[in-house]
Amino acid sequence: MCFLATVAVAGRWRATARDDREREIERLRQENERLRRELERTERERKRIEHERERLQKERDRLEKERDRLEKELETARRAAKRQAAPFSKGAPNPCPRRPGRKPGRAYGPRAWRTVPDHVDEVVDVLPPAACALCGGVIGTERVDVQYQTDLPPVRPHVTAFHVHVGRCRRCGRRVQGRDARQSSTATGAAASQVGPRALAWAAWLHTGLGVPFGKVATILRTGFGLTITPGGLVQALHRVGRRSAPTYYALVAAVRRSPVVAPDETGWKVGGRLWWLWVFVTRDVTVYAIQPGRGYAQAAAILGPRYGGIVVRDGWAPYRKLAQATHQTCLAHLLRRCHGLLEIAQRGAARLPHAVRRVLLAALAIRERRDAGQLVGHGLAVAIGRLEARTDRLLAGHVTHPPNRRLLQHLQTERPALFTCLRHSDVEATNWQAEQAIRPAVVTRKVCGGNRTPRGATTQQMVASVLRTCWQQQRDPLELLVALQRSPRPVVVDFRLPGPAPP
Repeated sequence: MCFLATVAVAGRWRATARDDREREIERLRQENERLRRELERTERERKRIEHERERLQKERDRLEKERDRLEKELETARRAAKRQAAPFSKGAPNPCPRRPGRKPGRAYGPRAWRTVPDHVDEVVDVLPPAACALCGGVIGTERVDVQYQTDLPPVRPHVTAFHVHVGRCRRCGRRVQGRDARQSSTATGAAASQVGPRALAWAAWLHTGLGVPFGKVATILRTGFGLTITPGGLVQALHRVGRRSAPTYYALVAAVRRSPVVAPDETGWKVGGRLWWLWVFVTRDVTVYAIQPGRGYAQAAAILGPRYGGIVVRDGWAPYRKLAQATHQTCLAHLLRRCHGLLEIAQRGAARLPHAVRRVLLAALAIRERRDAGQLVGHGLAVAIGRLEARTDRLLAGHVTHPPNRRLLQHLQTERPALFTCLRHSDVEATNWQAEQAIRPAVVTRKVCGGNRTPRGATTQQMVASVLRTCWQQQRDPLELLVALQRSPRPVVVDFRLPGPAPP
């Protein structure tokens, strides 16, 4: 009986345990299903978040590109607003414009008036009327006042007929003819009627020196001087002037290479509708223009020479730095303008670096002014320069994240050896204003004609322009000089004031 009871209890216990296990298994199955569903939900959420993150990443990249594009457009617009070409309209006029004319007072310079001419060609007595126009009374002379009138005389072309005697050598049979010192050519026959050297000198000066188109030059010669010539004839004549100027041009190029200091610059120039570049190289006494098909080191070295060892005062254009044997001075005005442009668009902390760079550059200019005034010399000047350089090096060692500031800092690090050359050499300018000033007449010509039609025209342009600009620098009469070049029977070099030996 006890055995059967024990078996019955054991059976019930096993049944209960089996039920418990089944319930636990079911619970675990349900928990597993719940966790699986939770895992699936979490996975879907993860994928959604990942997708959202990718979308936000793409949106951020798009916005960064949009920001960079807008910054470039803003910079382009700011540069366009500062270009030399004036817009058609500058907007509404100033409601309170500045009073025209010079300011009153001695502080603004002496007042100018026409001086008495140094000679008088004609004297005219101007008598008073016989009777007063108001009452009819007799007029009595009290004094004689003098009025001078300086005017252009009536111009009539001066025509010279050269009776050229032609002979032949009785020994060798060679044809020989005479030549007068006033002749600019020995041509006869179909080319016997020519335009004289003075008229062509005027044409070259008007076109190349002042930027007047050939058509208008022909109009000026016809209306003002009574001389008729076609624009095409002027083009051919100017080529002849260019050929006569070639020896002088190459002498000027050699003089630039010998100069201890030179300021180069370049600007776009069209030749035959294609983009070329007009280069200018300015020294204290001479200027050389060169119209070349590129804007790189090869074009700069074609004029300066690859081994130029003087001082180059230039802007930040990278090819200039390849003149490895030269000492460099970068234009501080360009850097100041760049800082000013960054400050116009800088926000919050982005303005700190441009302000700091600007203060350093202004400090350099202040040291230069004190040196030129005799207030800083010798040891004092060296100490001031050393402190400025240490201040600059600390600034360049900083870290910036704003892209425009980072580009500025990288540019300054590259130009660091060329920042303060002007402080150690009193004959070196802090800016390349001389080159920019020399390039402006060519820019005016470019606005009128757009450039040259052929490389031959570009060669003539650069040669005649170099001679005319050097005449201006040395205060020489360009017309008389061009007349002398054309009348010379053989190629000559103008007696310009040229520099001595090349720098070591």
